Amino acid sequence: MNLKSKLAEALSAAAKVNRSLMTTPAAVLWPDPDRQWQKVVSSLADAVPRLFTLGDYAPTESQGPSIWLKTVIGGALADEAPTTIPVVYLPGVSKSDLRAIESCPRDLQPLAELQYRGVFWGQSNGKDWTVNAFLTSKSGGLGLDVAQDRETQEALAQVLTAGLLLDRQIDELQSRQINAEWLRSLLTPNPTRDMLVWMNAPQAIQQEWAGVRWDVFRKLAKSDFGLDLVSEGPLVAAEKLARRDGKWAAVADIYRDSYTSFPDVLLLLRSVQPPDMGLFPDPDQLAGYPQVNEQDEARLRYALSACAAMDAAQGRAAILVAEKEHAGRRDWLWSCMGLSPLATALGHLSRLAELTVAAPIGNSTEALAASYQQSGWQVDDAATRAMGSVQTKADGDAVGAAVRSVYLPWLEEAAQRLQDTMKQAGGLPQLAAAPDLAKTEAGTCTIFVDGLRYDIAQRLMEKLRVMGSTKLTARWTSMPSVTASGKVWCSPVAGLVGGRADDVEFVPRVLADGRPLSNPNLRKLLVDSGIQCLDKHESGDPTGRAWTEAGDLDHYGHQHEVRLARDMDTQLAQVIERAQELRDAGWRQLRIVTDHGWLLLPGGLPKTELPKHQAETRWGRCAVLKNTAHGTPLTFGWDWCRDVQVAYAPGVSSFVAGAAYAHGGLSLQECLVPVLDVVLATQASQKPVTIKSITWKGLRCVVEVEGAMAGSVVDVRTKPALASSTLAASAKPVEAGKASVAVADDDNLGVAAVVVVLAADGQVVQKQATTVGG
Repeated sequence: MNLKSKLAEALSAAAKVNRSLMTTPAAVLWPDPDRQWQKVVSSLADAVPRLFTLGDYAPTESQGPSIWLKTVIGGALADEAPTTIPVVYLPGVSKSDLRAIESCPRDLQPLAELQYRGVFWGQSNGKDWTVNAFLTSKSGGLGLDVAQDRETQEALAQVLTAGLLLDRQIDELQSRQINAEWLRSLLTPNPTRDMLVWMNAPQAIQQEWAGVRWDVFRKLAKSDFGLDLVSEGPLVAAEKLARRDGKWAAVADIYRDSYTSFPDVLLLLRSVQPPDMGLFPDPDQLAGYPQVNEQDEARLRYALSACAAMDAAQGRAAILVAEKEHAGRRDWLWSCMGLSPLATALGHLSRLAELTVAAPIGNSTEALAASYQQSGWQVDDAATRAMGSVQTKADGDAVGAAVRSVYLPWLEEAAQRLQDTMKQAGGLPQLAAAPDLAKTEAGTCTIFVDGLRYDIAQRLMEKLRVMGSTKLTARWTSMPSVTASGKVWCSPVAGLVGGRADDVEFVPRVLADGRPLSNPNLRKLLVDSGIQCLDKHESGDPTGRAWTEAGDLDHYGHQHEVRLARDMDTQLAQVIERAQELRDAGWRQLRIVTDHGWLLLPGGLPKTELPKHQAETRWGRCAVLKNTAHGTPLTFGWDWCRDVQVAYAPGVSSFVAGAAYAHGGLSLQECLVPVLDVVLATQASQKPVTIKSITWKGLRCVVEVEGAMAGSVVDVRTKPALASSTLAASAKPVEAGKASVAVADDDNLGVAAVVVVLAADGQVVQKQATTVGG
């Protein structure tokens, strides 16, 4: 039972009289000289039949002057005789006003006689019921514990005016003291978040909350947060938020979890000047100031740019010094907001600096390949991720300078070692452990990805683990490492292709009829060999064998160069989407192959010269020599026809000036290509994902998950399969079997929701109902 029902019950009880002594009352008169009950009367209409109010004529609202009320009470305006006793609410009228008939105001006189034919709803001592008296009195009231201080009485009136008390359960009210703090919490259930709401749009919120809510919020801001909203304003609030003192720490925590809901708060914070912390500032005390982060980003930009004039050892030292100074900023809020791109890039740069101390080792091409597969690829990965962490040209130039200072010497050394061993071996003898691409089992679809470098294949493998078991191996691609030669080299029909001395642009031929291996002829060769050629989105017969293509890495690299690093995950998403389509169509295994890797170097590859009169055709990293030309120190025969002599640029240099992205040369990055096999998990073989526990701490829940594969994330939604129904600030990855997810808006406290576990491909693999806040 709630307060409303108790109030209605009390009004109804007033009409109960001893029928042996009194007739049925004509009405229950409810005097309220101070108008304390006026705001709640309209809310009682559904609980109190025939409730009328003295006031201006408004019959649809059961309100009118005294003469109209007397007529209604008498039943003259009703089609049928009333069956319930009316209750007449008299705002601004006391019992004594009606008792003194001779001095009774004229507009009340028609009701004065009802004091004899009706009954008053009043206290046993004859006084009118005030709100406080009704709540506290044990004689006819509720007997609640209500603090009697002025602040509580003011808050009580405000809560009633806002209509927030009538629906409270009596059990709840009886179990606590009703004081100012609790009453204000009803008006502002989350003043911590409300502070951010106000800071985000001060003028608009003041207008929207005008009245009781604004008055209460002002008092709470002063008492709890030490802020005068009117005289100090939002800028002082931003200063307090940046300092995180006292209760402002809780405001800062909410802002960190849901900053996207308050975009204009950042504008305020950016205008706050950080305090002077002396020669030895505490970084934690400066973490709340965007200006500090911006200043540190500028200093870091300068430090990284300076690496352009350094050798490798100096560059590594400078990067590691910067990392020691700026690493902590990656834990600041501004990094989460994407406002510390250089600090983010620095994490990858420091890894690059540490890894480039030693190049791949080995006295043979086989040993060098093994060394690269073990650790060398991580250098390329760190460089690519560093370049991909920044957006603007200024940041890109700074990161590019640092990358180049330590990465280029390492690339040169690694390429030179490979080229030296190739001279001894006369080329690139295939690796002993290289998979035989001509042998593919039924139920296998081969996906060709143009330009899938080995380190990028490692990244792709992590994303595909959720689909089944993965295995990454490697093999040498064709020489030169270009698509025209390498695409068929990694296909199941490579044994049906050869070359001639008069072939141009490294395009081989079909051995059976001598046709140049254009894309249509390659497709025909595959089909004639019993391999389905699937166009985009085609699924084919999953019981057979197939060939399809996905991704656009090489074309994107040639078009955008260094930007490829930034957009790599977008490019890989195309490959993942194709893999998902094939899995859903019933294919049992995927084999992902490629034609070549590439070199990506900010500022462009070093230029090397090749006289024009010696080259028949010239590419960035290789050239076909004329028959009359003498071989260069780095000349090998074309893998499809050894009579075609190909000159290669030494180290990682290029015959074309200014190229930042290139392939076709002799380096581990270009020539050692990945083969990624994915055995797709069936429903029976997949270990089920289980949500073991959900623990709420305010608006944050910790979810314990068992059986989640790499790349899985946890989200909180109102509809499990609908991503747009998320309540979380952001979905969080499952790490060590747990994920911690924060709900962005505390208006959702108590809302029924669903915790969902999502696989790397976005599919819901497990769900469990919950209530926000527990």
